[in-house]
Amino acid sequence: MTTNAPRTEVLRYTAFSSSPEGGNPAGVVLDASALDDGEMLAVAAELGYSESAFLTAPPEGLAGPEGRVFTIRYFSPKAEVPFCGHATVATALALAERIGPGELVFATRAGTVPVAVTEEGGTAVATLTSVEPHVEAVSQADLTEALAALDWPAADLDPAFPPGIAFAGARHLVLAAATRARLADLAYDFARLEALMHRLDLTTVQLVWRESDTVFHVRDPFPVGGVVEDPATGAAAAAFGAYVREFGLVPEDAVLTLHQGEDLGRPGELTVTLRTGDPRIRVSGAGTRIG
Repeated sequence: MTTNAPRTEVLRYTAFSSSPEGGNPAGVVLDASALDDGEMLAVAAELGYSESAFLTAPPEGLAGPEGRVFTIRYFSPKAEVPFCGHATVATALALAERIGPGELVFATRAGTVPVAVTEEGGTAVATLTSVEPHVEAVSQADLTEALAALDWPAADLDPAFPPGIAFAGARHLVLAAATRARLADLAYDFARLEALMHRLDLTTVQLVWRESDTVFHVRDPFPVGGVVEDPATGAAAAAFGAYVREFGLVPEDAVLTLHQGEDLGRPGELTVTLRTGDPRIRVSGAGTRIG
């Protein structure tokens, strides 16, 4: 793919799956120095993926391994977003193919995000470390509006999971379904949910169902990005890690598996790691080049 800017190479990678047919696709531009904001948005819109990532030189003073420190920006087809997990993973894996695995440091609008790329059984895996997260309550009025937009009765929520807004680089409303069937049945009012999300400054709504103590199934409506649903959402996974820890739903030290994209025919797997004494959340996944 090319843009109006000459010699701009746009790569396509999927994150959180080792198959091109799984996970979440992202556009990756490893040298966006010749692109302005409008051109970055145009690239993202033409690709049509939920987000694309653009690398430029790092800000002065950002520490990290020589040649492995960058500024990264993320654009959905409609707007720039402060942080995107799957596009971070995709970019890290693309860089690893060119400069080798190891430590990377990305300056994002949300803060500094380190990423480590390792080889595990012949597969490259990227692990991002989030900015410091926080969790806040959602008002009853906003919860009622969200459920109305989703067409979910309040009785279909899992009472063990209090609704809340979690942040680990971007804001996500977390709602837990009581059954897998409820999670699978997603047909929402796009404009109504988009309006609520803009008002609350949400990136996605993270819908979850707990299969076991450490295994979850998740879906992420993303109308503010111009797509109905995000297939695999690293930023929301990080926020979810902060959420479950805040409410004591998992141990302080925990490794969680999130399955996402199954209902879209693009299955992916995200690993969320919590560490005692470190508020940050780690999100890991494989990925591969598309085409």
